[in-house]
Amino acid sequence: MTAPDSPKPAKPLNNPHADAPPSPWVVHWSHLFAPGAEVLDLACGHGRHMRYLAEKGFRPIGVDRDAAALAQAQQWGQTLLADVENHAWPWPDRLFDAVVITHYLWRPLWPQILASLAPQGVLICETFAQGQETVGRPTRPDFLLRHGELLQLCADLHIVAYENGFNPNPERFVQRVAAVRSAPGQPMPARYPLSLE
Repeated sequence: MTAPDSPKPAKPLNNPHADAPPSPWVVHWSHLFAPGAEVLDLACGHGRHMRYLAEKGFRPIGVDRDAAALAQAQQWGQTLLADVENHAWPWPDRLFDAVVITHYLWRPLWPQILASLAPQGVLICETFAQGQETVGRPTRPDFLLRHGELLQLCADLHIVAYENGFNPNPERFVQRVAAVRSAPGQPMPARYPLSLE
């Protein structure tokens, strides 16, 4: 794990991922995070969401199995080099205020992902769905959500927003959700703002 005060690496030259914007879905729903929230960015890559989260005052923690990508991401927060698909979940007893997942699906991890959400913890997930194989990668069913599958995976959470459809630019089939783990004794109905406006 890289300490947050470690030296910041120079930005790699000619890296198309270095300045990639965050997902509009993540941006739109990040207002659900508590101020200063500790946010796990699973499969963080080069850290486009870590950068956005750090700039908004959150405390991102990125995990990825790509050491070269983490060399870029570590300037935005703590990082951990780990292959979570083939090794044990690195935080068996740790709870996060929020978890962000984009363009990543490994179904065996879902119990650990959901268990790592603290009470009032927020999950923002956006990844590819069936139909994607007709327009580009990924094409393997292992990496494509079935119709409505993300809703089923989040059935024990409070679903604030969900979409399942096609984006034309660039062409992709996606499912995405913003959901919150209700806290014990939380007054009902909970009021989760649908936007900042």
